[in-house]
Amino acid sequence: MNKNGLFLSWLVFFFVGAVGLSAQINGGTYERTTAFDGKEIKYVLMVSGDYFSWTAYYSNDGQFIATKGGSHEVKSDKLYFNYEFDTADTAMVGRSESHNYAMKGKNLTIDNVKWKLVDAGKNSPIDGPWLISGRKRGDEIVKRNTDRPRKTMKILTATRFQWIAYNVATKQFMGTGGGTYTAENGKYIENIEFFSRDKSRVGASLDFMFEVKNGDWHHSGKSSKGDPIYEVWSKRSK
Repeated sequence: MNKNGLFLSWLVFFFVGAVGLSAQINGGTYERTTAFDGKEIKYVLMVSGDYFSWTAYYSNDGQFIATKGGSHEVKSDKLYFNYEFDTADTAMVGRSESHNYAMKGKNLTIDNVKWKLVDAGKNSPIDGPWLISGRKRGDEIVKRNTDRPRKTMKILTATRFQWIAYNVATKQFMGTGGGTYTAENGKYIENIEFFSRDKSRVGASLDFMFEVKNGDWHHSGKSSKGDPIYEVWSKRSK
C-alpha cells in the first residue's frame, strides 16, 4: 500500500464512531502513534486560536505522509473542521466536516480516536496562528496582503510549530514543515521533524532572531537553504 492509500485507509478509521460530548476544545498539540509495516507513524494535531493542522509522518526518519487543516469551531455540540488545505484529498478544500468529540483532562477524543496532549504548558511569546505579511528588501519592509488566496500560515502552540504554504482558490499545496521550537530572550530555534520538500532537512536545527513589534512577529536569520531572510508575520484573526 502506498502512503496515500495508507492515509485514506486511516481516514476511514478516524472518522467513524461516536463519543460523549464536551463544550469546548482546548488549544495545544495532541499526538498519537500507530504502526505500519514495522514503522511508527506519528499523527500530530495542532489547535491554536481558531485554526488547526493535522499531519502524519514516519517517526524514524520524518518522511512526510500528509497534512490538512484550516479553521475549527464548535456548534451545537459538534466540532467542525473547515478545510483550507488537504494533501490527500483536495476536494475537501472549502468544505466542512462535523465530528463528535470529548475533552477528558488533558486528552481529546474525536470520533473514538484518542489524542494525548503533549505541550509542556509553558507560555510562549509567539504562540498562535500567523500569516506572513511582509519581507525586508534592502532596508525596506515590503508588505503583503494576507487576504489573498495564496497563503503561508505558521501555527505555533507552546512547544511545536508548523508552516504551510497553499492556495485556497486553486487548492494547490506548495509545502510544509514542522517540529518543536523554543523562543526565549529574542532567540527562536526550530527543530525540524518533518519537511515535505526535502527529507534531508529532518533533524536540523535553525536559529533565528525574533521580536514582537506592534503585534507583528519579526523573524530574521537564514532559511533552511542558508539564504538570509527577514520576515514579518501577522497574527491571524480570520
